[in-house]
Amino acid sequence: MVILPAIDLKGGHCVRLRQGRAEDVTVYSSDPVAQAVDWLRQGAKQLHVVDLDGAFVGEPKHTEVIARIVEAIGIPVEVGGGLRTDAHVEALLGAGVARAIIGTRALENPKALETLVARFGGSRIAVGIDARDGFVQVKGWVETSSTRATDLAAQVDALGVGTIIYTDTATDGMLQGPNYAAMAEICDAAPHVNIIASGGVSAPDHVRKLVSLGRANLFGAIVGKALYDGKTTLSEMTHAG
Repeated sequence: MVILPAIDLKGGHCVRLRQGRAEDVTVYSSDPVAQAVDWLRQGAKQLHVVDLDGAFVGEPKHTEVIARIVEAIGIPVEVGGGLRTDAHVEALLGAGVARAIIGTRALENPKALETLVARFGGSRIAVGIDARDGFVQVKGWVETSSTRATDLAAQVDALGVGTIIYTDTATDGMLQGPNYAAMAEICDAAPHVNIIASGGVSAPDHVRKLVSLGRANLFGAIVGKALYDGKTTLSEMTHAG
């Protein structure tokens, strides 16, 4: 299982939000590029980046710094946050990003998602499914839809998307472990898609439990707060996978 350290960008800084709340923020670094290089030094094979400002306003705000991160580390970088138009996705992929993560738009406009997959290939288009109590949340987690996460995952699978990043928003930033039952359900709903677990993955035992689910398409896990707070190390998490 691939462990992806997370860099969340807000106001030019690396931050972590507690359960996605913009007002509950901790700043960890004022130099996102240096932080990315440090993750590379620690052995990161891929990196997960979120443009939080973009997610809240609905258009990318950190494409320039993301391009510098991509150039500096030379490993696959997936990026989400505010990608509401084809032009946003094109600009990000043009900056060298490996996977552009579509969130709100995947739910609201599946035809547009299908077009993106046809244009750029499924391997370069990921869908972020953020859910609370099994229902999809959108627009920076400020709205909860009536769509079940498993239904959206199945639709994404049918459209040929290569990757789903699944976040249980109730566990995000809480260091209590992911929602294992929900992860298994998402893997089963989208059997042809690589699934990346996000939210609450904060200890080697959490990674081992994810592996023990026995889902072949459970590709990776995103780890943020636990690494920044020194609760574990990237090496420990990687060896657990």
